[in-house]
Amino acid sequence: MIKKYRRTLLLSAAALAVLTATATQAADQWPSKPVRIVVPFAAGGGSDFEARFIASKLSGSLGQSIVVENKPGAGGNLGAEYGVRAAPDGYTLTLIASSYTVNPSVFKLKFDPVNDIAPIVRISQGPLILVANPKLPAKTFKEFIALAKAEPGKITFASSGTGSIVHAAGELLNQRAGIKLRHIPYKGTGPALADTLSGTVDVFFSSAAAAIPMIQSGKLRALAVTTAERIPTLPDVPTVQESGVPDYAVPLWHGLIAPKGTPPEIVEKINAAVNSALQSTDLAEKLKAEGLTPAGGTSAEFASIIKNEVATWHKLSSTVALKAD
Repeated sequence: MIKKYRRTLLLSAAALAVLTATATQAADQWPSKPVRIVVPFAAGGGSDFEARFIASKLSGSLGQSIVVENKPGAGGNLGAEYGVRAAPDGYTLTLIASSYTVNPSVFKLKFDPVNDIAPIVRISQGPLILVANPKLPAKTFKEFIALAKAEPGKITFASSGTGSIVHAAGELLNQRAGIKLRHIPYKGTGPALADTLSGTVDVFFSSAAAAIPMIQSGKLRALAVTTAERIPTLPDVPTVQESGVPDYAVPLWHGLIAPKGTPPEIVEKINAAVNSALQSTDLAEKLKAEGLTPAGGTSAEFASIIKNEVATWHKLSSTVALKAD
């Protein structure tokens, strides 16, 4: 019996050694053919730009063609599922946005957004900016919260659609700050921003790229940013956290994931290559123009961000309707 047990242990150890050696060999040989980055959004947007920039940098550092493949639809879910269902061999990566973590609370997904992926690295990060029409009496975020508490349901906030990250950001502020802003959904950022400019609605959580020109021209007033730290482009605009809501943060980001089961050695090889690419000054300048900064970090850090954000939005959706239009 003891001899049989020892033999089983030896065979198991030998099998593990073979698997480890095979995985290491696969990582050493990767990439031996073109790699594709699936973008779950249409060509021409911020996600597409970042994917193509990273693709060009990785192509040079890895010595292999990196092809960007756009698969838009269903708020990014079609492309995400397509990428997640690919072979876990390191030859199909998917670029995801922060809306990826909201979508499980909005749509019925056909994949697990946490457990069916191998997170690789965040590429960029930035804030939503809470902007107000200048007609709103509140000139600071603290005054805004005081006004909202004094007049529950009177102040309106626009969103780019029910179930969008902008909608979720507003509802999370309602919950964490103990206020009641009234949600006015639009079909897209353009009309939501236009009605904030006209004063039809009071406030809007805008991307930095769309808001900054309007803030600088005085057409909109910046009340706060949703990141944990202030942003260089608007150094005088406080964060929501420092203004009295310490447990509030809704960052925007883009990052790369691979299918579950992708060899860790390949994941770390891509992570290192992307972190190196993020050191380029040309990328930093282009991201700065969009109100973003390079992110980077470890695959474990990115995995934690995804898991925590999915949990945050799931908890919010148990008390607030985030379902898509």
